[in-house]
Formats: sequence, structure tokens, C-alpha cells
Amino acid sequence: MSYMHLFVHTPLRPEARAQLLLHLPATIRATFRTDIPPEQQREQLLTAHFLLGNPPLEWLQPTLPGRLQFWQIDSAGIDRYQQLQPGFPVANMGDFFAWACAETMVAGLLGLLRYIPELAVWQQQRHWEGAAVRPRLGLLRGQRVIILGSGAIGQAVAEQLRGFGCSVQFLARTDPSAHIHTRAELLAALPATDIVVNCLPGSAKKFFSRELIDALPAHALYANVGRGTTTDELALIAALQAGRLGGAVLDVTAQEPLPADSPIWKLPRVLLTQHSGGGRPAEDEGKVELFLRNLQHVLRAEPVENPVQLQRGY
Repeated sequence: MSYMHLFVHTPLRPEARAQLLLHLPATIRATFRTDIPPEQQREQLLTAHFLLGNPPLEWLQPTLPGRLQFWQIDSAGIDRYQQLQPGFPVANMGDFFAWACAETMVAGLLGLLRYIPELAVWQQQRHWEGAAVRPRLGLLRGQRVIILGSGAIGQAVAEQLRGFGCSVQFLARTDPSAHIHTRAELLAALPATDIVVNCLPGSAKKFFSRELIDALPAHALYANVGRGTTTDELALIAALQAGRLGGAVLDVTAQEPLPADSPIWKLPRVLLTQHSGGGRPAEDEGKVELFLRNLQHVLRAEPVENPVQLQRGY
């Protein structure tokens, strides 16, 4: 019997690995990157018919593996692979992480408004601030919000924020249902905005520029769960340091892990969630489940779930 080869780049928990092996067709053999020495990993990928995970871009250049028939990216973001031109189906995780990312943003915004980070530090210090902090506390209820990007994460953020009575507008260039479609329209709307939530893909490099940051009122909060490269990070730091912005919730930064000498670590009113925003129970098992479904679609010559066009970035 001739076997087909699956290369698993994703590091899976033992439970998810067992799930994959149990349900993999008998004609497909799996190789797990975490089982082989680093110097042999790319070589194994080059022989694969199927790929699960996000290998380094250089492993897929100058040409993609010649046998590859399907690639399941294990994230929502695909921007790092935009220059590739596969002739086979590619899928991402779709809205799998959307609700978790949205909860992280809402939790961060609530935390800043209700001074939860400071209260946690004061608890460690056994310091009682008490009534003195009360005048500084804000409410999420009724805030005026602009969400950059109307995809799955942005929609989940909007659904949660509307539960707090927030008024929500979307910026989206091509979505006809969005309220704001151009940079000029966004610039005009920002002075009357309390919160901006950035859900843009990495292809929108430095979209949220110094000009847009400076257009926000001084009390405004900025949250980013898209990609760190979509923000002019130096301009954001300068605004926060000067008190021209009320605070920021950052799940992503331009460089990750964030360098130890970055001023972001020490900025007051900044909450770093360290790209953990999409974390959720049984995350690895969910990745395996989607891959197995899509594998069956491919073997039956059916369309895959959550197909993406790498060159378009979505």
C-alpha cells in the first residue's frame, strides 16, 4: 500500500495528537515536527501531501512542496504568506478564535475603565486606595466605538459591546454595510469617538497612523487584536507617554515577543495580553477537528471550509 504524508507543524497537546491519529485515514501517515530534529524538519515538509500549521515562510520558498495537495493554516491571520501562490486549496481557522479575541478586548477595556490593573497591584502591595480611585473610574456603557474591520472578530466585538449599550460603527473598505469606508471618513469621525478596536489584518500595515491617533480625544482608549504592524507603534507610544490618549489594550505588538527594552512595558494605562487573545478551551482539539473535516473535503474533491486566497490576504 502506498501512503500519503501529513506533516504536522503545529505543536499539539497529547490529547489533540491522539485525536488526530485516531481519525486519520489509514492511507495517510503523520509526521510531527516536534518529534524530529530541527535540521530534518524542512526536509520532512518537502515530502508532504498535506500540511497542518504555520511553518516559517522560508521553508516554502522558492517553490512550494511539489506534492502538497492541501494546507490547513492554524491561525486566522495569513498575511505572512501573501507572496505565495499555491495551486491547491488553503484554509485558515475562520471565526474559530473570534469570540475569544472579542472577550479579551472587552475584558481589557473594562479593566482599564474600572482600574482593575491598578487595583490588582495595590492588592499585592496591601495598599488601600479606596474612595480616592472612584472619581477616575469609567463606564463601558454607552461608549462610542469604531471597529476597524468588519470580519468575524470585529462582528464578535460589536455583539459584545452592544450588550453594554455602546454605539458601534465599522470601518471597512469593501463591506457595503459598514458605516465608514475611507480614511477621510474615519479621520472625521475619530474626534467624537471614545474607543477604537483594531481588528485589521497584517496587510494593512501602519494603517492606524500618527494622524489618526492624534485625531482621537485625550480620554479615548485604543485596543488592537489584529496585527501589531497595523499601528504606527512609535506614534502610539508617544501619544500614551504625553497623556494624549486614555490608554490601550494591546494583544499584538509590532515585534513579538515584545523586546524587554520596549517602553510599552512600563507605560501606565496599557494592558498587554501578549497575543493570548484567541486562547480558549480545547484549542488544539478544535484545530485538529477542522483539519480532519477539511481533509475529508479534499479527499472527496469538495470545497474546503474557510478557504483563503493568500495573495489577497483573506
